Parts: sequence; C-alpha cells; structure tokens
Amino acid sequence: MIRHTFFILLSAIILLSMASCKCQKSAEKANIQESVVKIIAPVIIYKTNGDYNKNVAVMLSDDKTDIISYPDITDVFYAGKLAYPTQLENGYLLDNRGVNKNTAFIKYTYEEYSKLPATPQKEELMKMIISKDPIIELYKCDKLPKNDIQKLNESIKQGLPNVCNNLMK
Repeated sequence: MIRHTFFILLSAIILLSMASCKCQKSAEKANIQESVVKIIAPVIIYKTNGDYNKNVAVMLSDDKTDIISYPDITDVFYAGKLAYPTQLENGYLLDNRGVNKNTAFIKYTYEEYSKLPATPQKEELMKMIISKDPIIELYKCDKLPKNDIQKLNESIKQGLPNVCNNLMK
C-alpha cells in the first residue's frame, strides 16, 4: 500500500515537472520568436503631407486605383496597443504597421476601426480614402534598432547619414 501511494505521488511529481518544463520551454520559445520578429522587422521611418497619425493605412496598387492590402479589424494593434506610429524628431514617424510608398490613409482612426463589428470590404474602403499620396519621405533603416528611439532621433538630427535607404526613388 505504501509503495503504491509512493508510486502515485512520484508519478504526479514527474508529470507536474514535465508540464512546467513544457510551459517554460513554450514561454522561452515565444520570447525567442518575438525577438526574431523584432530583429527581422524592418525599421521604416517616414513623413506625410498631413496629420494621418491616427488613421488606418491601406496599400494601393502602383497605379493607385485599387486596394491590394488592408488590415482586418484585429490587425490594427502592435505589441498589444493600437499601432499608431511613434513620433520622432523633425516630423518623422516610426512605422508600426507596414507603411510603404503606396500607402493611403482612410477616414477611420485605429480606435474606430478596431471597434467595427466586421472588417469593411475593399470597395467600401476605397471610398473612405482621404489621401492617395500622403507619403513624402520614406526610409528603410536597417542599421538602426527599432526599439532605440534615442538612436533613431540622433540619426535623424544628423540627416540619416549612411544608415537609411530612401525608398521613394
């Protein structure tokens, strides 16, 4: 009887330790994946011809007559918060959503869009575009860390010397 109880107790301890080990490994794996995403994600900084900081971005075709990409209502978040761009020096913004030279902005703010009951169809979104050519400067800065705002601002103050590629050419 004592051996049987001891065996059950020992088995329970082993199962619990294996489960906690799996959870720890899963958490470690998630942290590694998050770090990889941060490393791989390009650092994009840009300026616009208006204040669209709170407006949802959509991607247009090269001829700007069709929407080729737009977010689901659940996709307007970055790191658990609404994906507003980060304000930088001299009017530059750090992209947190995927801005490119074919970006357009719609009338919905991130907050309004995230609260919609369903994602609008692209035909409806096309009618909501408030600017088809809002991007006036766009840079990919592979040599700068996305999470170091101070370094980004220092580089901007220095004129982005040899650290960013102009994507508007």
